[in-house]
Amino acid sequence: MKIGLHVPDFTWDGGDPEIAATLARVVRTADDVGFDRISVMDHFFQIANHGPAEHAMLEAYTTLGFLAAHTRRATLLTLVTGVIYRYPGLLAKAVTTLDVLSGGRAMLGIGAAWNEEESRALGIPFPPLKERFEQLEEAIQICLKMWSDDDSPYEGTLFQLERPMNSPQALSKPHPPIMIGGSGERKTLRFVARYAQSCNLFGGPDLAHKLDVLRAHCATEGRNYDDIEKTVAFHFDLGEHGEKVDEVLTRLRELADLGIDTAHGKVFHADKIEPLELMGREIIPAAEKF
Repeated sequence: MKIGLHVPDFTWDGGDPEIAATLARVVRTADDVGFDRISVMDHFFQIANHGPAEHAMLEAYTTLGFLAAHTRRATLLTLVTGVIYRYPGLLAKAVTTLDVLSGGRAMLGIGAAWNEEESRALGIPFPPLKERFEQLEEAIQICLKMWSDDDSPYEGTLFQLERPMNSPQALSKPHPPIMIGGSGERKTLRFVARYAQSCNLFGGPDLAHKLDVLRAHCATEGRNYDDIEKTVAFHFDLGEHGEKVDEVLTRLRELADLGIDTAHGKVFHADKIEPLELMGREIIPAAEKF
């Protein structure tokens, strides 16, 4: 099992002037101790389960560019891009740019978006769910087209691109991996089977069922289920003095036994650095054996 670090909050000691220095320390440490990937949220305000809306939140792709400069090996991604926030052609360019400048370490995490409150607050159109899923499928199709040698026009229902040229091209081959976030059974998991190299699910009691649904969609789409990386959102709370390490490892083993390939999430008090170092000593090497 691989382990990923999610950085969902930037409200740290020292306030806004210290965000850059603290974030650099966090991601350099995570990269050094063996985290497979590092992600940030694609939100403009903080979301409720991490703090009040007024807490510090950075724009995702600017932040990932910063992370690329402070890491050497970890894959970099949003968990996940809200499809409504960027035109698909611009999104493909952003992920390509990240891939080139990071030496081929970009992944496109993407989903249908859900945060109507922050969208309305910043004047971003928030269409009905049906249209957001239509945008999601067309955005993925456009990214795949721009990561190919085909720059002929794209004629979709919602988007039309006269010349989807992409230069420079992504370094990742055949293209940056696509992760679709969400566990909707009718559309989200069907899109995973159709387009994605990875999915991101929640680790609740219905996880095994969601995996069965994905397996069924793969059969319908003619896709090998085993070719899709299964990732789960996870909270790494090791305790104040590491007293919860065994508890975390037990849960990770349970997830691995279900067929989960990667546990990816927040490390509590990551800005203090020591929890990241403990992850590198106790969690990451043990999980690799699951």
